[in-house]
Amino acid sequence: MSESPIEIRMQIKGLMLDPTSNVPIVILRDEDEQVFLPIWIGVFEANAIALKLEDVDTPRPMTHDLLSNALIEMGGTVTKIVISDLQDNTFFARIHVKNGGKAVEIDARPSDAIALALRTRSPIFVLQPVLDKAQAVDLATQASDEEKLKKWLEEISPEELGKYEM
Repeated sequence: MSESPIEIRMQIKGLMLDPTSNVPIVILRDEDEQVFLPIWIGVFEANAIALKLEDVDTPRPMTHDLLSNALIEMGGTVTKIVISDLQDNTFFARIHVKNGGKAVEIDARPSDAIALALRTRSPIFVLQPVLDKAQAVDLATQASDEEKLKKWLEEISPEELGKYEM
C-alpha cells in the first residue's frame, strides 16, 4: 500500500499579469513563504478571485458565489481544495466536499477551485509531486526578496512551470 502524497498548505500571495503575454497569474505560497507556485489562469477566473480578495460585493451572485450557495443549501461543506496534478502543462484540482457524513471529491480547474475556496473560507493545498513537477520557486534555496521572485517569474517560460490552459 503506497502512502498518499504530502499536501502542502498554500495561501494566495496575489494576482499579477505575465509581463510577456498579459495572461493573469495567481501566485500561491506555502505558509512559511518558502515555496511559490504561479498558475496561469483565465481573465474571468482572475476577476472572480480578485473580487473576493478585495472583498467586493456584487449586486447579484457570480458563478462561484452561486456554487457556494448551492452547496450550502444542499447541506454540503467545502473542506479543502487540492491542486492535485499537472499533466501536459495543465493543472488539475479537486474540491473536497462533505455532505451528511459523506465525503465527495469534485474535479475542477484550479482557478475555479481557488475562487470557491475563497468564498467558503476553505484551505488550499498543493500535492508535493505537483510542486516538484511545476518547479515551484523554493525561496529557502534562493534569494528571499520579492524582486528575485518577480525576476524569476519574468524569466521563466510558462512551459517550464505548467501553464494553465482553459
